[in-house]
Amino acid sequence: MFTKRANLLSNNNNNNNNGHSNSNKCCLLNHEKCSDLCLQVATNVTEQKHHVTRETRGKNLGLCRGFRGCTVWLTGLSGAGKTSIAFELEAYLVSRGIPAYGLDGDNIRTGLNKNLSFTPADREENIRRVGEVAKLFADSGVVAICSFVSPFADDREMARKIHKDAGLKFYEIFVDTPLDVCETRDVKGLYKKAREGVIKGFTGITQEYERPQHPELVVNTDGYTVRESTQLLVTLLEQEGIIPRSLRDVDQLPELYPSEASEADALRHEAKSLQALEISTVELQWVQVLSEGWAYPLRGFMREDEYLQTLHFNTLQSGLDVSYRENHSVPIVLSASAEDKQRLEDASALTLNYEGQAVAILRRPEFYYQRKEERLARQFGTSNPQHPYSKQVLESGEYLVGGELAVIERIRWRDGLDQYRLTPNELRSRFKELNADAIFAFQLRNPIHNGHALLMQDTKRQLLERGFKQPVLLLHPLGGWTKDDDVPLQVRMAQHQAVLDAGVLRREDTVLAIFPSPMMYAGPTEVQWHAKARMNAGANFYIVGRDPAGMPHPDKQAYPDGNLYDATHGARVLKMAQGLDSMEILPFRVAAYDKTASRMAFFEPQRKDDFDFISGTKMRTLAKTGASPPDGFMEPQAWKILATYYQNLPQA
Repeated sequence: MFTKRANLLSNNNNNNNNGHSNSNKCCLLNHEKCSDLCLQVATNVTEQKHHVTRETRGKNLGLCRGFRGCTVWLTGLSGAGKTSIAFELEAYLVSRGIPAYGLDGDNIRTGLNKNLSFTPADREENIRRVGEVAKLFADSGVVAICSFVSPFADDREMARKIHKDAGLKFYEIFVDTPLDVCETRDVKGLYKKAREGVIKGFTGITQEYERPQHPELVVNTDGYTVRESTQLLVTLLEQEGIIPRSLRDVDQLPELYPSEASEADALRHEAKSLQALEISTVELQWVQVLSEGWAYPLRGFMREDEYLQTLHFNTLQSGLDVSYRENHSVPIVLSASAEDKQRLEDASALTLNYEGQAVAILRRPEFYYQRKEERLARQFGTSNPQHPYSKQVLESGEYLVGGELAVIERIRWRDGLDQYRLTPNELRSRFKELNADAIFAFQLRNPIHNGHALLMQDTKRQLLERGFKQPVLLLHPLGGWTKDDDVPLQVRMAQHQAVLDAGVLRREDTVLAIFPSPMMYAGPTEVQWHAKARMNAGANFYIVGRDPAGMPHPDKQAYPDGNLYDATHGARVLKMAQGLDSMEILPFRVAAYDKTASRMAFFEPQRKDDFDFISGTKMRTLAKTGASPPDGFMEPQAWKILATYYQNLPQA
C-alpha cells in the first residue's frame, strides 16, 4: 500500500537564497539506500476530475472572458531582476482584470519548501513542487508567474513537462542579465559571501548556471527599467492570446487629425472634391471627442454593428479578440435625412461641413435606418419626448451614417477656453510631468461648493494612506452641450478657477481641464461613458456621486422620488461594468452643511438635525435674490461669480 522515500528535511536553512548545504543527495535517486528517517509516500491514489471545466472557469473568472491560465517561468542569476519583473507583471495583469499570482523563490522557501536545502536533489524537489503548484494555479485560470534561479536545464524541463502533460501553456523567460551587473544589485551580500567562501555552491560563482537553449523570451534588464523589461513579457502574452490586445497600455492614443500642416492642406483639397453633409454643433462636439481619442478604440462614427453592440451590450468587441469587450455604453452616431442618404450613399467618402466649413472627411460611409424609439428606450430607459437629449434624437434624420474619420485640423472653439481643452495625450503628459502615481477624476456639470472640495480632499487623503506618493486630481467639468437651465461652461470654468485661486484645491496637484463630450442625461448608461473616457486619459480612480448623469423625470409623477434614475444605480453599475478594469470606482460620500461648525462636512445620520442640505434650487434662489449662503458653503469669490450670473439672467 505504501512505499517509502527519503526525508528531505534539512536543518541547514541558513542560506535562504542560492547557497548550498552539504547534505547528501536525496534517496529519490537511489531508493535502496533509504535510512530509517524515510517518509511514507502513498501509491493508492487516483486523480479526481473536477466538475468545473476550463471553459466554464474562463467564462466566470476575472473581467476578461476566456480561459487564460498558464505559467510564466522566469529564470536567471540572483539579482537578474526576475522578482521585480514578476511582481510588475502580476500588478499589470490584475489591474486589467486577469487573475495572476507571483510565486517567488524566497517566498516559497519560507513556507511550502522551507524543509529543503540547496543540494542538487533538493533544488530538483523545490522546482518539482513549484511546478506542480503553478500547474494548479494555471489550471484554475490564473496566470502563475514563477521567479526562480532554477539553474539546471533538466529541472526547468521537468516543470515544462508537468504543464505539457496537463495541456497547459508554459513560457520560459530567460532574464539574461550579466553577472557583473547582478553583483552590483547584491543587496543581500550573497555574491560577496560566495566569493569569500562563506556560501558554497553559489550559482554563477562556484556552481554553473545552465543557460536556456530555447526559451520563449530572452530579457536583458541591464540599462532598462522594470516597466520596459516587463513590456516584453506583455507583448509575448498578447501574441499568445493571454492578454487581449485591447488592454495594452498605449503611451500615445491615435488622434484623427494630422500633425503636419501639409497633411491638413491635402485633406482640405480632397474635401473640396467631395459631396458634403452638414453637421450640427453637437455632432461637431462628437467629432472632437472622436478625433482626440476619448472614445478610443473608435476611429469614427459608429457603423451599424458597432451601434448594435453599444445599444444592446454597452460594449464593443475588441478587434480580433472576441473574448474581451471594450466598455462603450453610448452611441456616437451621425444622423442623415432620407434625402442625404439618397444623395450620398454611393460615395466612397464625403465631407462633413459645419456652418459651411469643411471639418472632416468620412470614409467608406455606411447608411442604416435609425429606429428612434428603440434607441431612446435602450439608451435612456424612456422615450418621453420631453427628455432633453431624446428631443434631439427625435428631431434628427431618419438614418444614421458611420465611417472612419479624417479630421482636417484639431477642433478649436475660440471662446477663450481652448487652453483648458486638453486632449487625452496632453493630460497623460501633464500627469507624467507631475510625477503622478495615482490620478483621480471628478466630473461636475454644476458649480463647485465646499462639499465637493471636501470630497476631493478626502479622496487624496485616502490615496496617500494607501501608499501613493503623488495623487493628482483631474478636475474635469463637462464642456459639451447641456440643457438650457444648466450653468453655462464659461461661468462654471470661471467659478472653478476661483476655487483654485483661493487655494481650496491645490494647484500643485490639480489639473483643471474641459471634457468635450455633450451631456446626454442617460444616468447609469452615460456614467460608464464618462468613466471610460477618463480611463483613456490616464485616470485610474473615478469619484462617482449620487445620481450621476441623472435628472428629474419629465413626468414628475412617474416615480415616488420624481427622478428618472435611482440615485444609487450609477455607482453600483460602474462597479459591475465590463471593460472598466483599469479604473477603481470611488464612492461619493454625502456632504451637507454642518450648522454646529459653520462648514461643509460629511453627513452623520446620528445627528441629522445639525445638518442642512442646500439644494440646487435653494442655491439658485439665494443667488438670484442677492442673498448670501451660510459661511463656509462656497468660496466667496466663486459664489460672487455664480450670483452675478443668476442676477443677470432675463426674468421669466
